[in-house]
Amino acid sequence: MSPPFSPVSASMDAFDIPVRSVTLPEVYRSIAVPNGDGKFWRKMGAFAGPGYMVAVGYMDPGNWATDIAGGSQFGYTLLSVVFISNLMAMVLQSLSAKLGIVTGLDLAQACRERYGPRTRVMLWLACEVAIVACDLAEVIGTAIALQLLFGIPIIWGVCLTALDVMVILLLQRRGFRRLEAFVVALIVVIAVCFVAELAFAQPSIVAIAGGLLPKKEVIANPAMLFIAIGIIGATVMPHNLYLHSSIVQTRRFERSESGKRDAVKFATIDSTVALSLALFINGAILVLAAAAFHTTGRTDVGDIGQAYQLLSPMLGAGTASVLFAIALLASGQNSTITATLAGQVIMEGFVNLRLPDWARRMVTRSLAIIPAVMVAALYGAQGTTKLLILSQVVLSLQLPFAVVPLVRFTSDRAMMGPFVNATWLKIVAWGISALIIGLNVKLLIDML
Repeated sequence: MSPPFSPVSASMDAFDIPVRSVTLPEVYRSIAVPNGDGKFWRKMGAFAGPGYMVAVGYMDPGNWATDIAGGSQFGYTLLSVVFISNLMAMVLQSLSAKLGIVTGLDLAQACRERYGPRTRVMLWLACEVAIVACDLAEVIGTAIALQLLFGIPIIWGVCLTALDVMVILLLQRRGFRRLEAFVVALIVVIAVCFVAELAFAQPSIVAIAGGLLPKKEVIANPAMLFIAIGIIGATVMPHNLYLHSSIVQTRRFERSESGKRDAVKFATIDSTVALSLALFINGAILVLAAAAFHTTGRTDVGDIGQAYQLLSPMLGAGTASVLFAIALLASGQNSTITATLAGQVIMEGFVNLRLPDWARRMVTRSLAIIPAVMVAALYGAQGTTKLLILSQVVLSLQLPFAVVPLVRFTSDRAMMGPFVNATWLKIVAWGISALIIGLNVKLLIDML
């Protein structure tokens, strides 16, 4: 493993950016990238990792709640929303990686440098709300998984989630590659579980193909729109845009124009492949709910615990419910890692404030644990599931505050130079921004 980054070495490296611009300094440029041509697979291996760190945020417990609710209530109809959301995520994450590689700044630092104090504070607070909403989903999802597997009461499970900070700290201290390997291993566990679940459910291929086609009723039906926006909020995660622009800088690539161009190419491949896997898992959750519940008339299943109880008897497979809970636990543990790192990046980037890793983690988790405990005590598991879906809608409402600055910065030639977004990409990126903002406005009008 490469020695940790230090301010002294940074000031002596002509290719490095100024010390003030470094976030996550303990892992900054710590992973070597092979130089020279003809080393495609070696370079691909060196760049593989950040995309999977980001992808876990696209398959967290918040996705489970919205996908299960959407599949059981509306069958395969919202599968098109899952598909489109993942395509949007691929575009936005590639822009995020490009921003970090080309400018040497993560999205939070770019906002700090380009906006005035009031705008910076507003964006920072919006990011912190998104982090808490994301962490809330992970707290509840992990607690539900612990209850399903081991019978631990929801309240105690929520409290136990505070201990996962020790696991994260241990892995971080052993090197960023170890952390990435742990994340990939848990993704494999989740994927294997859902391959088995789909084999048990045997969904209709024709129905899946029909669900991939967008339908007007998604926008016309307020109940469907609420779930659809929850799916977007659970899929396109605002804090992941900040995180990705930072962790791509863990790679020690050549900071010449050709070196950056290579880095952008490999980082884009990495995130696209990883998000394709996330698309499969998100789609599998919704398809499983549609095949197991909606087609059998159980359109009322919107609770993760209820889905766990019904899966085995409805699919006729005793292991179906256990695999479901194991995948949920892996999902909650995986997503908590990215939330921790994203919180650190946002705090350092916006306000240039560093807290010890354990302190940052405990502050964020405490803000998530308190409402989760209160809701669990007052309303039980059903209330926590509703809170889970609401947290994803909150995330979706925060999206414009991350997406608009990202698209603006990567479309700015003065900032990006030859790497500025092409005209077609600007049109696509601003179109995604307009779609997200438009759906949010529609949701707010319907709710009011």
